[in-house]
Amino acid sequence: MNEAILELVGVSKTFKSPSGAVALEVLRNISLTLHRGESVSISGRSGSGKSTLLHIAALVEEADSGKVIINGQDTAGLSEAGRAALRRDHMGFIFQNSMLLEDFSALENTAFPLMLSGMGRKEAYDEASALLDRLGLGGRLDHRPFELSGGERQRVALARAVINKPSIVFADEPTGALDEESAAQVEDMLFEAVSSLGISLLLVTHNTAFAARSSRSLTLTHKELVDNA
Repeated sequence: MNEAILELVGVSKTFKSPSGAVALEVLRNISLTLHRGESVSISGRSGSGKSTLLHIAALVEEADSGKVIINGQDTAGLSEAGRAALRRDHMGFIFQNSMLLEDFSALENTAFPLMLSGMGRKEAYDEASALLDRLGLGGRLDHRPFELSGGERQRVALARAVINKPSIVFADEPTGALDEESAAQVEDMLFEAVSSLGISLLLVTHNTAFAARSSRSLTLTHKELVDNA
């Protein structure tokens, strides 16, 4: 088996009301291992805690208990700067709403992670341009997000997520806001991109057909993960 890129060990999470009087347990003793180049999907009903689990894995939220281990590094006790560095250097993100920088063109949005990592502007733009062309957006490089269709925005978000060749891409309902045709295109491009680059994928989706395309398909139910195999 390939090396583990992400390990969740005994992760639990409870949300409390501001007064502390009401507590809602959403995750209970969750463990999960994601290997290099593997794609794992998590499905479940709305409100089951899928996005919370993904955010904990991506170091965006903190668990109440348990461990998050990335590339063999236990992230417990990391400063926010250390967590941000791990996200920058090892992770890519795709959200239901593309979360693109509205004042940046498609090319600038895609090149931004490369420049953030220290690459020069020309080289970053060349790499971003080539990737966007592969995703069918060669004629839309100078367009800002409001000038792009929903499917095009998600393809730019995909390009931005993989441009740095991260260890893991976290995708949270990446096709949830798209029509059927656009969703199918983004699904195909997502799996092709992570496969060709050897990137691991942790996908949250309510779409069971989309989820079934992953190497492993899991369901989050009653605060626990169940393997669909």
